[in-house]
Amino acid sequence: MRIQIFFCTFVPKLVSMAKLLIIDDERGIRNTLREILADEGHEVEVAENGKAGLEMALAKTYDLIFSDIKMPEMDGIEVLSALKQGEEAIETPVVMITGHGDVETAVQALKLGAYDFLLKPLDLNRILITTKNALESKSLRQETKQLRKRVAAKGPQMIGESAAIAHVRDIISKVAPTEARVLITGENGTGKEVVAHLIHENSARANGPMVEVNCAAIPSELIESELFGHMKGSFTGAVKDRAGKFEQADGGTLFLDEIGDMSLAAQTKVLRALQENEITRVGSDKAIKVNVRVLAATNKNLAEEIAKGNFREDLFHRLNVIPIQVPALNKRLEDIPLLVDYFTAQICAEQGIAPKTFDAAAIKALQTKDWTGNIRQLRNVVERLIILAGNTITKEDVDLYA
Repeated sequence: MRIQIFFCTFVPKLVSMAKLLIIDDERGIRNTLREILADEGHEVEVAENGKAGLEMALAKTYDLIFSDIKMPEMDGIEVLSALKQGEEAIETPVVMITGHGDVETAVQALKLGAYDFLLKPLDLNRILITTKNALESKSLRQETKQLRKRVAAKGPQMIGESAAIAHVRDIISKVAPTEARVLITGENGTGKEVVAHLIHENSARANGPMVEVNCAAIPSELIESELFGHMKGSFTGAVKDRAGKFEQADGGTLFLDEIGDMSLAAQTKVLRALQENEITRVGSDKAIKVNVRVLAATNKNLAEEIAKGNFREDLFHRLNVIPIQVPALNKRLEDIPLLVDYFTAQICAEQGIAPKTFDAAAIKALQTKDWTGNIRQLRNVVERLIILAGNTITKEDVDLYA
């Protein structure tokens, strides 16, 4: 049988040289595919039947495998099942080759773990594009494995290599070993809490407690009790003495998240605690010494809140010794590929899902989105795509679900 190739004016540039295997019982297809891919600089080996191809695929390491579906003795589905579902399962992407009448079988192959399939007669551009995408997918999968190890490591991760994130890392490395107070600002969902944890975990207080308080989530009438504790009978519902967050964080770090939402009365007491290194429980007149490093965060413009009379200027200056502005995701779009890989590894591990990958076009599509919800929104979108899309997430999936 003579292979038919339809030449087009656009031929994509492939990634660097890779080692490929072609499994096909038709000599014409084997040889033509080998010539096309060898001309692109790849090292290509061939097998004339499924059994021989399976033995080669398990004995050597290939970057990409092409396998015909219709073959005598052992067909392509059996080869694929052995490669992807057997005890010696490999991660190498497998592209199936099929005739128009076997499209249903090709779809079945995708469910078994095939990366993609090519229809006969083969099209030159389709061959080259599929090869390029499959090799990029393998590279992304390797990066994902590395990220999975990082996910398992203790502590939060700040993912990204942009200049904006590098600047934040630099400040963290300088301020973490000190006792300086830090005010972390940025939009909702940018990762301000991650910055706070990194400061704590790289400080001399790392073995001490890290206590977090979301000031926006606590009713104003309870915030003082939450921060400073209370004595039994000091108010309705105070059935026993209770230590507040300042006492709980003694010897460690207290993280006041969304401090811009704290009441003025509570701000006054926080200011005193920072000035005197002591607190007084609600319903008591006894001062309690505390040794706490305070980190604060807000999504509000505190200068504007001060002008409105909603925030104490003296407290602002106490907290704002070292300011850290966490950049919005729209200001660091170049970090999206690494963030997607990180979240993919994390979510697949959490959900017990086999590792999935995003192709290059899907990543580019995500980089064109308006991320008003920042990192939190991106993670939600990645989780949605992992659950609803196939093994390889495409631009079409992004358009549909993102």
